[in-house]
Amino acid sequence: MKKENKIIENINSDVLVELVNANINIQDRIVLQGVSLRLKKGDFIYLIGKTGSGKSSLLKTLYADQPFNGDKGIVLGYDLKNIKPKQIQELRRKIGIIFQDFQLLIDRNVEKNLEFVLKATGWKDKNQINDKIDEVLEMVGLRDVRKKMPHQLSGGEQQKLVIARALLNDPELILADEPTGNLDLASSKDILDILIKLKNNNRAIIMATHDLLSIQSYPQKTFKCEDGVFAEMI
Repeated sequence: MKKENKIIENINSDVLVELVNANINIQDRIVLQGVSLRLKKGDFIYLIGKTGSGKSSLLKTLYADQPFNGDKGIVLGYDLKNIKPKQIQELRRKIGIIFQDFQLLIDRNVEKNLEFVLKATGWKDKNQINDKIDEVLEMVGLRDVRKKMPHQLSGGEQQKLVIARALLNDPELILADEPTGNLDLASSKDILDILIKLKNNNRAIIMATHDLLSIQSYPQKTFKCEDGVFAEMI
C-alpha cells in the first residue's frame, strides 16, 4: 500500500538525499540560495564555511527541523515539502544525528543513555537492548566504559558515545555538526577514523566542520557555504 507523502520510487535506490534549488534559512533570512545536492550510500561530504553561513541550517533542513523551501527535497524517501508531523519523527529515527555539544543525559551512565534512546524508539526486549548497546559501544571503542557517567569520560569519549547513540537504529544517513569542534587532535583523529569506517560500511555522511586539518588528512568531497552560495570545491 502506498504510504502518504512517501516517495515510493526512491525506496530501492542508492540515492538517500536529493535537493534541487533549495533555499536555506536562518529564521526568516535566506543564507544559502539554490542548493542542489545528491547523496548516495557510501558518500561522505564536508560542509565548510564561516559561522552563520548556513551549514547547520542545511543539516536542520535535512532532518526537517525547519521548513523546506525549494523545488525538490527528498531525504530517505520522505518528501520534505509535504512531510507530516508524524513522518518527521519517523524520518529522524532513520537518521543518525551527531551534535557538537553532545546533549547527553548527565544523570545516567553510558548504558542508560543508550537504553533511554532505544526504549524511546520502541525497543522492549531487554536482551536485545543489551546486545545492541554492546554492538554500538564496540563499534566506537567504548566497551569498557559502559558503567561510567558522562562526566567521567573525556571529551573524545563523550563524542564517541554520541556517535554510538546515533548508530542505535542502524541509520543509512549520518549528519554530523562540528563533531570534532571541541576536541584535541588525537580525539579528532579517532572520531574521523570512526566516521570513515562507517562510510566504508555503506553509510552516507554529511559533516559540517571548521576543522581544515581533518579535511586535509581525510580528504572527501567538500562543499563551501559562503555569501549565500553553496558550491563544490574542486
